[in-house]
Amino acid sequence: MLVLASNSPRRKQLLALSGWSFIVAVPQVDERPLPGEAPEEYVRRLAMTKAEAAMRLLDKPNSAVIVAADTTVVADLPDKDAPSGVRAAILGKPGDAAEAEWMLRALRGRMHRVYTGLAVLRAEDGKRLSTLVVTDVLMREYSDEEMMAYIASGDPLDKAGAYAIQHADFHPVQKLQGCYANVMGLPLCHLVRMLSQLGLESRENIYESCQQETGVPCQVYLHALQQQ
Repeated sequence: MLVLASNSPRRKQLLALSGWSFIVAVPQVDERPLPGEAPEEYVRRLAMTKAEAAMRLLDKPNSAVIVAADTTVVADLPDKDAPSGVRAAILGKPGDAAEAEWMLRALRGRMHRVYTGLAVLRAEDGKRLSTLVVTDVLMREYSDEEMMAYIASGDPLDKAGAYAIQHADFHPVQKLQGCYANVMGLPLCHLVRMLSQLGLESRENIYESCQQETGVPCQVYLHALQQQ
């Protein structure tokens, strides 16, 4: 039994492309970073925490393989107290429209990184797999009017960094280097590779299904599928 530890519509949409049947278990976890925690450590820790919490929600966990992910946006922001004059700031989900506006202004026209921690937990023997996927993203110079209309739609409020890369009207990203699905919240090829280590093979040609769904040619799937 495959279990997705997320209620994200985007993650459910992407996982469905694999051809696997799955159920959803939504854990409640504290998503705040620990003091001084690096972004890569934060997303990997939180992904595994979600997987473990989801396992405790199941009536019969022994037959389950649980998939969890955590995605965050990391941007270098000015900081006069930092030796370099900037600091790497974790931008999670905005708490309100004002915070969404602050995030989108901070990201506009600049590069940032999207980090996703992936965790797979096999309940039967406690086997754990985890990985980190990073995508470099350049935001376009969207106007204030475009930005405020997007914020008014409410879409940014459940998105790390206050944006959805796939939003048809706002389309905030100018270009990226890395996995597009990672920015959506579930880097599929990396997940397929992890599940194959547990003997679960995808029933679909996952990279073709992903490209058809997103409409974006992928340059990284061979590396992602073969990565050790």
